[in-house]
Amino acid sequence: MSSATRALNPAERLDWLRLLRSENVGPITFYQLLQRFGSAAVALEALPGIARKGGRRDGIEICSRADAQRELATLDKAGGRFVAWGEPDYPPALAVLDDAPPLLSVVGDARLLQRRAIAVVGARNASANGRRFARDIAAELGRSGFLVVSGLARGIDAAAHHGALETGTLAVVAGGIDVVYPEENRPLHEAIAERGVIVAELPVGTEPQARHFPRRNRIISGVSLGVLVVEAALKSGSLITARFALEQGREVFAVPGSPFDPRAQGANDLIRKGATLVESVEDVLNALGGQLTEPRRPVFTRPVVPALIDGNNTENQTDAARAKVLEGLGPSPVMVDELVRQCQLSPAIVATILLELELAGRLERQPGNRVTLI
Repeated sequence: MSSATRALNPAERLDWLRLLRSENVGPITFYQLLQRFGSAAVALEALPGIARKGGRRDGIEICSRADAQRELATLDKAGGRFVAWGEPDYPPALAVLDDAPPLLSVVGDARLLQRRAIAVVGARNASANGRRFARDIAAELGRSGFLVVSGLARGIDAAAHHGALETGTLAVVAGGIDVVYPEENRPLHEAIAERGVIVAELPVGTEPQARHFPRRNRIISGVSLGVLVVEAALKSGSLITARFALEQGREVFAVPGSPFDPRAQGANDLIRKGATLVESVEDVLNALGGQLTEPRRPVFTRPVVPALIDGNNTENQTDAARAKVLEGLGPSPVMVDELVRQCQLSPAIVATILLELELAGRLERQPGNRVTLI
């Protein structure tokens, strides 16, 4: 995969969509397949054989050309389009992550995705003061040149989007790009589509479910220089977004609150653990410091994914290693690096076996480069 930006041609775009929508193909697996086979078209042909090596007995479900064409048509009817990794409109800060979405559905002004961004997130059951603070600081961040990012939820998210409507806001949604959730935010959803930009990773028409929100949250932090938490309980999705930000090397900011308010406990705990305390936009600007003087568009480099061993040597090299890797796996997440160390195998061999197991439906990838056997 080249690090240079270029637009996919229609045939490539269709093949990318087919590969991404095929059974058990997540972002990391997608990039590994593309790296190994050179194109999505060749990777699609190789999927059944790889899955069989991982122990799959029945066939793996591959997205058909007709299904992919229907999705493209449905997205177009919804007023959206796909932006692929490596294309000029793809968010550059997101592009460097190893699990960056290969395709993003986009509705609205995609040019906004090139701006430096700050995420503002927090409680759905936010206080009046919390909503006001989120709206005001989002407006100030917008006037300072930032794209304000949030998740289009009620409470703090909605307030942040409202505050930045005039200057530019990005909504990252957990379901399909055409699905409004919650329904009370329909006018806001429509306003952002007209005056800002909305992105989604999942197919058009997908109703958001609980498991989708962490995936959305990694995109919110991934497109941003930092994440500002305004109000959050100790166990909340906003803290998941803050954790992703730390794992991705982003800044974490938090607004302090009353110790008597459960909605402030999460933000206060972040500050206790080292997050930057924020009372005004100047606190954010001062913390970012030198990042604001760097070139506006970061270097566009491909996601770092483990190399795979040469396909011609796969059979001989992996047969003896599969038992070791399977022994090291279990229902509890294990770091891939730790698996490599304990098995005393090369990273390429372990990556190849994990790819086979994932395509066979026997492995699940977790945040932080961890894997579990299922």
